[in-house]
Amino acid sequence: MKFSYKTFALSVGLVMGLSACEKEFLDRQSPSIVLEDQIWNDPNLINSLLANYYDRLPSHSQIDAGWEQYAAYDEALWSGNGNGPNDLFTFATNRWTYWDYGLIRDINLALDNLDKFSTTLSDEQKTQFKSELRFLRAYVYFEMVKRVGGVPIVTSQLIYDFSGDASPLQSPRNTEAEVYDFIASELDAIKVSLGNDGSSTRANRYTAMALKSRAMLYAGSIAKYNALSGLNIQTAGGEVGIPASRAAEYYQKSLDASKEIIAGPYALYKTNPNLGENFFDAITKKSPNSEVILAKDFLTAKNRRHGFTYDNIPRGIREDNLSSSIITPILNLVEAYEYLDGTPGEIRTRNATDTDYIYYDNLSAPFANKDARLYGTVIYPGTTFKGQEVQIQAGVKVWNAANNSYQTVEGGLSSVYGGSAFPTGDGKLLTGSSGPQATQVEVSNTGFYLRKYIDPVPKTSTRGILSDVWWVRFRLGEILLNASEAAFELGQTSDALTYVNRVRERAGFPANSLTASTLTLARLQNERRVELAFEDHRVWDLKRWRIAHQVWNGNANNYSAVAYVLFPYRVVRPGSPLDGKYVFDRKVAPRFRTPRNFQVLNYYSFIDQSVINNNPKIVRNPFQ
Repeated sequence: MKFSYKTFALSVGLVMGLSACEKEFLDRQSPSIVLEDQIWNDPNLINSLLANYYDRLPSHSQIDAGWEQYAAYDEALWSGNGNGPNDLFTFATNRWTYWDYGLIRDINLALDNLDKFSTTLSDEQKTQFKSELRFLRAYVYFEMVKRVGGVPIVTSQLIYDFSGDASPLQSPRNTEAEVYDFIASELDAIKVSLGNDGSSTRANRYTAMALKSRAMLYAGSIAKYNALSGLNIQTAGGEVGIPASRAAEYYQKSLDASKEIIAGPYALYKTNPNLGENFFDAITKKSPNSEVILAKDFLTAKNRRHGFTYDNIPRGIREDNLSSSIITPILNLVEAYEYLDGTPGEIRTRNATDTDYIYYDNLSAPFANKDARLYGTVIYPGTTFKGQEVQIQAGVKVWNAANNSYQTVEGGLSSVYGGSAFPTGDGKLLTGSSGPQATQVEVSNTGFYLRKYIDPVPKTSTRGILSDVWWVRFRLGEILLNASEAAFELGQTSDALTYVNRVRERAGFPANSLTASTLTLARLQNERRVELAFEDHRVWDLKRWRIAHQVWNGNANNYSAVAYVLFPYRVVRPGSPLDGKYVFDRKVAPRFRTPRNFQVLNYYSFIDQSVINNNPKIVRNPFQ
């Protein structure tokens, strides 16, 4: 290379320049690493952490995770590919196990770091953030105790000292009662400092009381019915089992918490004059919604969406060329909805002597004058969704005068009873565009479709758009039922009636439809089933009442342990006044393999062996 004065000057300049900025270069902060004192002094970054913790709250069956479990109990059937939960012979011993000390550790660490690093936040800001973290921690402890019983209550970081002895980090299980007591005391301590007034996506004082209302109701019923049922599932140290003597105390705490919410700013949603549509709106409408206390929100504009509508929209009105109809409600749930005159909800399909069908003028007639919550929860024959007919007709019943009976004829979706396939047919509809069909996947196998949580907005059942309907964690409808049950258990019948009848009146029942002479625990249990269907309550309710092993007892002759379906047919009987009318066949779901069989050992899920290996102080659950 030819050396020149110009080259020399450039080299000197570079060396001098590097020398001049060497100190700043070495002291530069990483653009990709956020330091502790940056996080804990920036409300926006703390909110981001909180959003992460909210998102990690556990779920069993909700619209963005675990929704296939709707088909595992007595609300729905799996109509998708494979056989899904339809094949559940028994429930696994670890089916509901939840042991999330990763999230507990993160929350405890956040609480410590707020004290250690926050120097610019006001005391009020720090208190509010810490309160919200403690709410989340209480929520996690509730989710653990309701699944496995008592767990170790850990409220600070556990730091290993590298001594080779891990025993200081191994905490024993607290009793089941102690965990519920901890949850209650934490929620009471933070409720006034939570802030977030008016928010339906972050915890505020009413959210804290909603969690307390639910948790204390669980504790009260476990205390009472674990003994009253005769099961007496318990451990010697109280890790499992709550003394019956504490039942009234817990019911009172649940009732008191519910009353705080009922006296607050919430009201049952009553905006739509169509009571069935109103109930649907009460769950899915985001704003304004006077009823929802806390929800997990989704937002299409932020690309935070889920595929629940894509997977469960009725087949005949799906907007994509794949999926649909995977979870379809069963007849058992439909019949849990009473008629508004107070008669039981059984769908009448046969005459009194069981010698002939009951003939209906239209497909929706059997469901007329039913509890409006049925319409808001289930799409049944003869109804619409998004302004479109959901065509539900299994086939036709063709009268054969020669043998005085009907021949059942079924076809493909949107088929016609006529043409070359049926040359003697009448040219009218054979099978609807939404079935039902006995075994075809991605079309209802039950005669019903889900309405609750299905997004009515155009294109939300496509893979390209998806849905941003939110998931409701707490709403006033549940709180009123919590209050009613707690009051009933405390012998406060008048209050119990006031609360439950408010919920029923919204569904179309007349005022005071339940009275002191008709109010029973069984009626309240059914109210929860129909009001809170597909909201992740059913299995937990049956467990705390200690009746799951009776309702799902594995007996094929037990109606509640078996899934039933209802198929509608059009009558073809030319020359008869019955021609063109509709009849219904009820039967065991063809894809249902075995009666539900909940065993006593399922009341408390087993604790993983890996947990016990790491901590020998952990007492095993009964039957484990």
